[in-house]
Amino acid sequence: MSDTTAMAPDKNLKDILTKLQYQDDAKVVEQITAQMRQVQDRMAGIKYKLVVMSGKGGVGKSMTTVNLALALARMGYKVGLLDVDLNGPCVPRMMGLHGQRLTITPEGALPPIGPLNIKVASMDFFLDATSPVRWKGPMDLSPVWLGLMEMNVIREFLGDVIWGELDYLLTDLPPGAAADKPPVIAGFIPDLAGAVVVTTPSEVASDVVQKSITYARDMGINVLGVVENMSQYRCPSCGAEHDLFEGNTEAMCGALDVPLLGRIPFDRTLAKTFDKGVPLLDETYPTLQRYRQIAERVVTLAEYRKVLAEKL
Repeated sequence: MSDTTAMAPDKNLKDILTKLQYQDDAKVVEQITAQMRQVQDRMAGIKYKLVVMSGKGGVGKSMTTVNLALALARMGYKVGLLDVDLNGPCVPRMMGLHGQRLTITPEGALPPIGPLNIKVASMDFFLDATSPVRWKGPMDLSPVWLGLMEMNVIREFLGDVIWGELDYLLTDLPPGAAADKPPVIAGFIPDLAGAVVVTTPSEVASDVVQKSITYARDMGINVLGVVENMSQYRCPSCGAEHDLFEGNTEAMCGALDVPLLGRIPFDRTLAKTFDKGVPLLDETYPTLQRYRQIAERVVTLAEYRKVLAEKL
């Protein structure tokens, strides 16, 4: 990112994805080593780094990530939000930033600022409205190329973006938390504070999410807890809540010995605000109060784990 000056979406995206010249192994190692040092320098100014993942698509993971970021910001924390869904980025639209671009400077890329001064980085800032992330080229010949280039993009987002001093950086992983993404993030951020896992009460979702939690732990990622999304349906007229699924997330959490951080109802009124890119910020709104409670629990767990790690 740092060696581009114009913000033409196609040019910048291709510059990022072709920055490594894989014909020369020694040069690749040298470039990756330099990038990793830069990632460590950027991450040094961030107190807590969290990933939000699921293992199952369609559970409202991005909605949860955005609302956790907003809740933390309302609590007075300095927050950054990294959208690592390279193929279907939606965080900028939800935050009212769709169509904006990173500002390239000699020191790095300045991210757009969203509501409550949240810094946001996303592949969406490099794309036109209908542009696909992938195009015909070498990646068509081997899926390994695709994986290497995606890792390079993630590394650049962490290392080239000027995050500055933050209390929390939330990373929204792709739907299903593709098998390579959690270990990639964990490898890039050795002091990762942990993961928040999103599910619904659906038994189908719970089955998949259990595997995702086990996998994350096997990769050495601390699972701070589970958020049950779409726990009920909140009537937009009267505010009454009704069950949507049959399932027992609490029992799943008990079996895995992981905290249930909270339950969020499907809230049509809230969802419409994010679809329009005008997120609801009224902290007295009932659903946002629930996100606040979840954010408070995340803060407590992250701080506890940090103190525990320092003592050990």
